[in-house]
Amino acid sequence: MELTKQEEKMLSGGQGEAVRKSMEILVALGKIFGADRLIPVSSVQIAGVSYDNLGEAGLEFLADMAKDGKARALTTLNPAGMDLENWENLGISREFADKQMLVIDAFAKMGVITSCTCTPYLIGNLPRFGEHIAWSESSAVCFANSVLGARSNREGGPSALASAITGRTPNYGMHIDANRQASVLVRVKTKIHGTSEFGALGKVIGEKAGNKIPLIRGVHEASLEELKGLCASIATYGGTAMFHIPKITPERTKVPKEAIEVSRDDIKAALESMNDECEPDFVSLGCPHLSIREIENIAGMLRGKHVKIETWLATARQTKRLADMMGYSKVIEDSGAKFACDTCMVVAPLKGRFKCLATDSAKSCFYARGKNAFKVHAGTFEQCISAAITGKWKK
Repeated sequence: MELTKQEEKMLSGGQGEAVRKSMEILVALGKIFGADRLIPVSSVQIAGVSYDNLGEAGLEFLADMAKDGKARALTTLNPAGMDLENWENLGISREFADKQMLVIDAFAKMGVITSCTCTPYLIGNLPRFGEHIAWSESSAVCFANSVLGARSNREGGPSALASAITGRTPNYGMHIDANRQASVLVRVKTKIHGTSEFGALGKVIGEKAGNKIPLIRGVHEASLEELKGLCASIATYGGTAMFHIPKITPERTKVPKEAIEVSRDDIKAALESMNDECEPDFVSLGCPHLSIREIENIAGMLRGKHVKIETWLATARQTKRLADMMGYSKVIEDSGAKFACDTCMVVAPLKGRFKCLATDSAKSCFYARGKNAFKVHAGTFEQCISAAITGKWKK
């Protein structure tokens, strides 16, 4: 891999120890994947923020990098393990909170914007078409590649941090035109509507197509919220970093020879597979983080009502502030539902606290079962809010 003179200086330690370590990470990654050079990035999003995932070893690594490391590109964070301001109300221990704040402080010392969200494109980290970026969160990477037409591989936490500190990333994978072409055609034979059905569609495609980039035909309209739900599930269940939908996503692609079909029975089966025999004791919406439009809808459903079970609405703190301005937050909080800013149920330390989760998110179902051993119900916002109010799941 060819390095510029400036990059060689960075690798030799001429610009500090954090830069040297970062360059070692990126050069090793580039060699593994056959990159010809490093390329500049304008935007970074770092996962591996929750202390529940990092532990002491991760915290020590960040503290070490923060000694002289500084971000050279616009950099934001993935969700933390708690609401950074309201953690106590969400049942987070002081011990965990203290450790989590040390993580946040380390990132802040490096000049990282500590907005902890899986939807950075909703709070100002919004790359333009064709821009090279280095993002970590799988749903955000898929959204950036597919919906925005920016270019990012799915980075690990250390490699994303390395890109932030150097302003570089290896030129391979999704940064190269040829690798962004579809390799499987997906014919959707039924109308898809709502975030839960788009999540189910992503699950079906992911399980059938694996990590191949799909060209999806038969989906004629999709909201931002439906697209972010699709991105989350297709990346979780299949691993792809990109999809194409004619007249919805911006890039052109050849039509692949390999083809699969998705029927109404497939969507129904996917939804049924995410519904267990249980009554919810926890409702969590916002995976990926809720948009202001979704919060408005939830406020309308909760107006004058009261929830019976623990209900979290996960969103970026900046979005919560918009909800405060519009009066949505008061309506929601008067109902007993809680905002979980900066975090979500996927990365918060929740194992053992609940038994049955109700959500609209296929990604939440995957991690609730795998990480926390919860049973799950996946359905519409209306079904989830009804469960919050009644404590019962209605099919």
